[in-house]
Amino acid sequence: MQINSSSEFNPNSSRDYFESGLQSILSRLYRTIERDTLVCETVNKLRESLQANRVVLYYFYDRWHGQVTFEALSSPNYSILGSTGADGCFNDEYAALYLAGRVRVIDDIETESITECHRDFLRNLRVRANLVVPILIPKGLWGLLVAHDEEPRIWLRSHVELMQLGASVLATSPCILDTGNSSDSTITN
Repeated sequence: MQINSSSEFNPNSSRDYFESGLQSILSRLYRTIERDTLVCETVNKLRESLQANRVVLYYFYDRWHGQVTFEALSSPNYSILGSTGADGCFNDEYAALYLAGRVRVIDDIETESITECHRDFLRNLRVRANLVVPILIPKGLWGLLVAHDEEPRIWLRSHVELMQLGASVLATSPCILDTGNSSDSTITN
């Protein structure tokens, strides 16, 4: 029995397919490493410049669900890597505010008008001062840059501008735009 096919088995075709797939994987890996390096450098420089206890990237992997994926610390005791946040406190209202470019500055959680749930969440993280800046990419809200201090502090305009600059660097970097989360998981209007 003879099977006629328009394309005959070509070992080079399989090798080309394999090499193409391998090249795609290596390219994606390179972009991921480039992105991770940029984020690490950004949070480290921000923490050092702000002299904060902690600066983190809270990355959104699903609609208003995310986790701390990078952190720069003044001491290992401040680590919250992997923290997913207080889901009961934050909802679509907060997402809409950050989508609109909201910057949240809290000099002292004990005197700020915030929900008790939010205050308790920050207390559990040993936070008294909090500064949050959104990272907005064309697809929507990619993440939040967050600076924490264990003691109350007055965040200056220059601190806010520095965090906004860091967010802008991340939001406009091709390595973030190319490997950004899918439109399904980025928070959009």
